[in-house]
Amino acid sequence: MSAAEGPLVVGVDSSTQSTKVLVVDATSGQVVASGQASHTVSSGAGRESDPREWWDALCEALRQCGEAAHEAAVISVAGQQHGLVTLDANGDPVRPALLWNDVRSAQQARRLAQELGGPKDWAARTGSVPGPSFTVTKWAWLAENEPDAVRATAAVRLPHDYLTERLTGTGVTDRGDASGTGWWTSRTESYDEEILGHVGLDPALLPRVVRPGEIVGTVRDAHGLPFSKGTLVASGTGDNAAAALGLGLRPGTPVLSLGTSGTVYAVSGRRPVDPTGTVAGFADAHGDWLPLACTLNCTLAVDRIAALLGLDRKAVEPGAGVTLLPYLDGERTPPLPHASGLLHGLRHDTTPGQLLQAAYDGAVHALLGALDLVLDADADRSAPLLLIGGGARGRAWQETVRRLSGRPVQVPEARELVALGAAAQAAGLLTGEDPASVARRWGTDHGPVLEAVERDEATLARITGVLSDAKPLLERAPDRPEPDREEPGRR
Repeated sequence: MSAAEGPLVVGVDSSTQSTKVLVVDATSGQVVASGQASHTVSSGAGRESDPREWWDALCEALRQCGEAAHEAAVISVAGQQHGLVTLDANGDPVRPALLWNDVRSAQQARRLAQELGGPKDWAARTGSVPGPSFTVTKWAWLAENEPDAVRATAAVRLPHDYLTERLTGTGVTDRGDASGTGWWTSRTESYDEEILGHVGLDPALLPRVVRPGEIVGTVRDAHGLPFSKGTLVASGTGDNAAAALGLGLRPGTPVLSLGTSGTVYAVSGRRPVDPTGTVAGFADAHGDWLPLACTLNCTLAVDRIAALLGLDRKAVEPGAGVTLLPYLDGERTPPLPHASGLLHGLRHDTTPGQLLQAAYDGAVHALLGALDLVLDADADRSAPLLLIGGGARGRAWQETVRRLSGRPVQVPEARELVALGAAAQAAGLLTGEDPASVARRWGTDHGPVLEAVERDEATLARITGVLSDAKPLLERAPDRPEPDREEPGRR
């Protein structure tokens, strides 16, 4: 561990599969220690995790950081969005948490979206039309399918709220994560009591929404935590809002995040409202907005296609005429929760490498279509796309994004941007700075820029045409149960 120039802060990224911790010098942005520990996701019909595993993983990752964690002045927790955590009167989980990528609430999402004035009114209130990823639809599913669990619930939290409360003993959340629930209205920046009443959720069960930059408490005495007495705790936020902080995003800068799922977003000064439901009108963690669109199938789906073909993920070959829509987990954008993968245009001379490239093309096509809706009308469409996430350093992903976007692509050198964003939020408490300004001072977005190439209009048009023609088929529910499998990767 190198000597630090200034005080130390801790940033936490509690993702779908693991918890990562960075101890960062608040002055220079240098990472002086890190740790990581995994947790499990159920492999049955839904996607669930025991929140207590998140806590155990946090404690283990902190222990790996050694003395540096003990010296830290502030900790901030970022976590996967949307997850429904139900706690009993003792603060223990009533049942495993329903995760963001559990789509069993698709039926409840369709019903809710038509109620309370329909999609237009939902978007005007909350900034978003509820889909099966949103917490409000998961609560509705739980109420219909597990009423005993609902009756036993004394507190409802999001994943990052749960960990923050274990640290401080205080039930709080922030506007960035609250905006992904479906029961926080972006119009008034408060919980919507009509929505809560409609789904039978008592507002008293929800955490207080704190202001950006607010100190939510100090680390209470808890077994196994390597913190000194009085360590401050920041509000934390959801993972996408934290990554935006970690990049020090300025309004209008577009981001493509390539993980288990794919996301596209940009900071905006305008409150987003999309009645189509494609763009989620999220708040960010420091007072602006973070319009975002998400696809369920990204790196994990493409890696699965590579495995089925017996290829390395880099073994792509150019070729026209074949289209692969890699909707292996259903899809969120476009909204096809029951879809499966679709292959069109297969011929005798089609090679495995061309099929793999078609999977990349299908995944990126969905993300770029969503990005056009995320960006403000006056945004510079020629500015570099910031490419982040687990796939960002993959050559095949980089070249596919360049070819289908026609834009330059910048790949930041900084890793673990969610944890870095949480660390920047923690550092902001010490310095009084906006966390995004802290990250810009740290230079987290620095990285090589790949020049633009001519946009591949023919491939884009072919994929759009196949999707349009096949949509009735893709909307049908599968006629067999989903197979059990492990879910590697992260959001």
